[in-house]
Amino acid sequence: MKTDVANRFIWYKGEILNVNDAKINILAPTAQFGLNVFEGIPCYWNDEEKQLYAFRLDDHYDRLLRSAKLIQINCPYSKDDMKKALIDVIKANEYDENLSVRQTLFVDGFGSWGSSDPTDMFVAPIPKGKTSSEYNKKGLNCCVTSWRRISDTTLSPRIKCGANYINSRAGQREALRNGYDTCIFLNDAGKVSEGPGSCFFMVVNGTLITPQLTDSVLESITRDTVIKLAKEQGISVVERSVDRTELYTCDEAFLCGSAMEITPILSIDKYSIGNGEAGMITGELHKAYLDAAKGKNQNLKSWVTPIY
Repeated sequence: MKTDVANRFIWYKGEILNVNDAKINILAPTAQFGLNVFEGIPCYWNDEEKQLYAFRLDDHYDRLLRSAKLIQINCPYSKDDMKKALIDVIKANEYDENLSVRQTLFVDGFGSWGSSDPTDMFVAPIPKGKTSSEYNKKGLNCCVTSWRRISDTTLSPRIKCGANYINSRAGQREALRNGYDTCIFLNDAGKVSEGPGSCFFMVVNGTLITPQLTDSVLESITRDTVIKLAKEQGISVVERSVDRTELYTCDEAFLCGSAMEITPILSIDKYSIGNGEAGMITGELHKAYLDAAKGKNQNLKSWVTPIY
């Protein structure tokens, strides 16, 4: 029998436990300073095949290990260990629906923000419908936040670590306080960066445009997926710096990420984007993304890992 979310099983330090039984030391560096790195791994149910697929799993683990290297914490687990933990805990929950799986390496013990170990891991799956509200909307009304995105000279957005998301929180809380769904950050140079946990794309005259990786954005797996899917469909893609005023005059725009998938932006700072509805190219890319993630695109079958 599948568990309810409040009593689901998670993988924690080599054991599969009820989430309420997974305890951590309150003085651990992960609790005090957000000293952890993580991945949000999307898994999609293919009803025709009765199979659950993890999407671009190796790419997620490669990025997780890069994050651990850059933040300088030791990792005692191999990619095979990580994969086995993810598969085992999903099977323990008997999930047959779309999931978001949080896989986190964290610094435990009694150290401080300068500690590199002991490092351990947890793996916590959750049905997509139970994730944050901004990840379950059909369209987004955004603002440009007054907070600037972290940069490679301060705390690199290339590192997917818990502490980085306090920057995301500042922008997101400002957006919610002012009546928006979410926000878009500018970088230190005043160019468009990304959303809080999502990458930005816009469409201008049929061309798909996104900020460069050097514009203070995460090396997003979903961003890379969108670019490759667009090129497969013959859509022109340009990676370049984007000015704020371009946001207000583009034909379409969307945010994308493992949790958000591809979600249309309906307005930015109360400027309607296009006709204020999801654009055609946005819709086509979202469908292509879901087909790939569910293992329906035979040319991209290498992107999915079967769970069952």
